[in-house]
Amino acid sequence: ASAATRSFQEAITVGLRAGAFSGILVVSMVLMGIIALLFIVRMIVPAARLHQLPFLLVGYSFGASFVALFAQLGGGIYTKAADVGADMVGKVEADIPEDDPRNPAVIADLVGDNVGDCAGRGADLFESIAGEILAAMILGGGLSKKLPADVQSGYTLFPLAIHAMDLVVSGVGIMMTECPKNAKISIVDPMEVLKSGYKISVALAGVGIVVLCRLLLHTDAHPLAWMHFALCGLIGLGTAFLFILVTQYYTDFNYPPVKQIAAASLTGHGTNVIAGMAVGMRATAAPAFIIGLALLSSYKIGRSAFGGVVSAGLFGTAVATMGMLSTVAFVLAMDVFGPITDNAGGIVEMSDQPEHVRDITDTLDAVGNTTKAITKGFSVGSACLACFLLFSAFLDEVAEIAGVPIQSVDLANPEVFLGGLAGSTLVFYFSGQCMTAVGNTAQEVVNNVRQQFRDKPGIMNGSQKPDYNSCVSIVTQAALREMIAPGLIAAIVPLSVGTFFRLVSSTDDPLIGAKAIAGFLMFATVTGVLLAIFLNTAGGAWDNAKKYIERGTHGGKGSDAHKAAVTGDTVGDPCKDTAGPSLHVLIKLLSTITLVCAPLFVADGHARTR
Repeated sequence: ASAATRSFQEAITVGLRAGAFSGILVVSMVLMGIIALLFIVRMIVPAARLHQLPFLLVGYSFGASFVALFAQLGGGIYTKAADVGADMVGKVEADIPEDDPRNPAVIADLVGDNVGDCAGRGADLFESIAGEILAAMILGGGLSKKLPADVQSGYTLFPLAIHAMDLVVSGVGIMMTECPKNAKISIVDPMEVLKSGYKISVALAGVGIVVLCRLLLHTDAHPLAWMHFALCGLIGLGTAFLFILVTQYYTDFNYPPVKQIAAASLTGHGTNVIAGMAVGMRATAAPAFIIGLALLSSYKIGRSAFGGVVSAGLFGTAVATMGMLSTVAFVLAMDVFGPITDNAGGIVEMSDQPEHVRDITDTLDAVGNTTKAITKGFSVGSACLACFLLFSAFLDEVAEIAGVPIQSVDLANPEVFLGGLAGSTLVFYFSGQCMTAVGNTAQEVVNNVRQQFRDKPGIMNGSQKPDYNSCVSIVTQAALREMIAPGLIAAIVPLSVGTFFRLVSSTDDPLIGAKAIAGFLMFATVTGVLLAIFLNTAGGAWDNAKKYIERGTHGGKGSDAHKAAVTGDTVGDPCKDTAGPSLHVLIKLLSTITLVCAPLFVADGHARTR
């Protein structure tokens, strides 16, 4: 906010570098946690070989998944209940500007940006990185058993090296991100400024991936294998960049989809909502195609590295996932840039700064909505690839426990199909629980704000001060209360499904419980990914359509089109900041829960101790 009073160039720099602190901190904490645990486990179990240690660290990812679920879900309920309540009464009924200090819910709204977008997204990506590292270490360790002893450690520790490199390349890209001096905000697109720095990080990461593959994955027996894995990493890096471009297209108001939603607002609230849902549904196609292409190509290229070995193909997809997450510190910096600029706009509004300062923060806030949507798309893409790795690790774990591998997961088997149906159902039911939680809490906020306006009529002319504490108390207590039921469902359902089929049908097939859970995971992952993309993109597009109108298009602030856009934004708020991001965590949590609890799904007579 202070930087915006001087220049928008300085505001961009301050916002991104402040966000960089969060991004670098998250990646550093993941690495330090896993490295410390490797040393501790090695001291406790000195007889264990290096490739066996990652199996003992799965609980790290499991714990991160649980915390991430509650941080993202609770934070999403907090921030969106306050936001919806503030908008419905403040903008629509009282006709006061956004972040106006006369709105009793404004402080809760501003605090919620930190709780949901900063802490929640940081926990989400922390869990993504942890799960991807451990799954890749498990797959790399399994592949290394077939290789000479002198290269085995490289395949196991490769994921840690990639993310250590991330800290360097992202840091360089962030420090080199600068807006042209003396440029006017009407000419320079802040999103292009951020992308210019990201391109530097991508280029450096590409070089780093190739170098690390040569240093850690080269073996004399297969001298070209490292090149295959380097190509897999570059595919993952390209996938991340494509996700950014696709998400920007569907959520930035410089492109047709958001303009279509804004134009639909001219004919009413209903057409705005219809247009936003249509954009969200269409937006699932490109990411699904990109993920599928990246997954298949990296698997084929990795498999060819060792002449058709399946485990090499799985490790190829792991390297692609690492490539996608090799610039995650920069992406998280761009994500946190969003709530920073949003809160800066609130400070500018409440401190009654000149209009040109608010124009700067509004423009950066709109860019922040796009960067937040980009991070969500990036997160769901990496979650999909990470779940594929965790799924493979689950099958390996079951084979290790039972002594026989699962040769196939047959959907024609009733137990497997019903397990899959349960997985898809869980995704929708969980999303409904999230939306209900936001709706119930928002109703409490709306009633409180209305009551304050009735009991203190002087709020509108400034002779009386609103009670901000009451709204903060409402959303805090509700967030803690409402996140319990969805969290329990996410933990109980997969364990119940696998255990039920193991008890009922294991006489015919001792691995039927594990196979049913495999179907559960496949259906839940696919359904969760597509639904999350829909919710994230639709919500971001609705929000930026509102901001597009607030810039003076279609009548500007206070017009009928603006009121319709506010309705769309209100509908999109729990979609993009509660249900959608929580699904990223849910699908990874399901994979880690089943991996940790794999012994529960194998019939007792066929389980063995390792």
